[in-house]
Amino acid sequence: MFGLFNNKTSAVLGVDISSTSVKVLELGRGSGGYRIEAYGEEPLPPGAVVENNIQEPEAVGEAIKRAVSKSRSNVKNAAVAVSGSAVITKTIEMDSSLSDDEMETQIAVEADQYIPYALDEVAIDFEVLGLKENNPERAEVLLAACRRDNVDMREEALGLGGLKAKVVDVEAFAMERVYELVSDMLELPEEDPVVAIVDIGASSTSISVLSNGQTIYTREQLFGGRQLTDEIQRRYGLSPEEAEKSKREGGLPDDFEPEVLEPFKEAIVQQVSRSLQFFYSSSQYNDVDAILMAGGTSSIPGLAALIQDKLGTQALLANPFAKMALSGKVDAGQLTGTAPALMIACGLAMRSFD
Repeated sequence: MFGLFNNKTSAVLGVDISSTSVKVLELGRGSGGYRIEAYGEEPLPPGAVVENNIQEPEAVGEAIKRAVSKSRSNVKNAAVAVSGSAVITKTIEMDSSLSDDEMETQIAVEADQYIPYALDEVAIDFEVLGLKENNPERAEVLLAACRRDNVDMREEALGLGGLKAKVVDVEAFAMERVYELVSDMLELPEEDPVVAIVDIGASSTSISVLSNGQTIYTREQLFGGRQLTDEIQRRYGLSPEEAEKSKREGGLPDDFEPEVLEPFKEAIVQQVSRSLQFFYSSSQYNDVDAILMAGGTSSIPGLAALIQDKLGTQALLANPFAKMALSGKVDAGQLTGTAPALMIACGLAMRSFD
């Protein structure tokens, strides 16, 4: 029943499975900080992953195998993540004198109070956050639950790709872990900095808001780079593959930027603004100090600057590798171009050092 995201482990390969690709990343660490040991990426066929759910584990497994082969990593244990929308999290109080085993037993008995699914259908894990400030005899415990089939599908795909799932994490927690690598790139107040990380993928956009480096809010919506691909396909009569390639490599007619790309960028600004309004309306906050842009779609030229201009909040394209050394196996140019899309893979690879 347990084992969702809290396994202690040694070296793991961070494996990010999105709707369009599989990304694998291996990190090492020395006296100078983190070092990128290996990186590989492989596209997924359409329909293999739909709305964060793996539909074709064999196709995903094959992509994992090819991505690992490209990376030339020898690590066989993997950390993978489920999306925030698939996970229920709740902070509960427990007796601080209990051991981990005793907490596990008590949670198993009481879990039906917190989880709206049959217990044999879910994977559950917990993490002790610390003692309550006003009552050290009580501990605050983060409880996380995910439908078992979400975890099983990822474990199956990893197995088919020649890897073993050692850690199943949550995407928002992986993002939070990477924040420490990028926070010093922002101009932030010393007390209680509040930062929104906006991760724009192919089919969905997620927003995580962190206060003092801790996630206090997450939201996910179905909007992403695929809308731009679909519009290119429709307007210029291209196949999905041709549209995706031309979006990445260029070569579209002169009216593409003013007629297609600029309206799409404006739509992203509206989505980000709307997500922030949802956060403000459900919290004590009415502003954030900075916006970090992540995900492949966030790399569209000028997008971060447009968001900063329209929303009046500093916005920056995230690069978790800015201060990392590279092994000889890693292509620096390729990595820099895809850095914002590797935030989750990086956060998962960092589980090697828990």
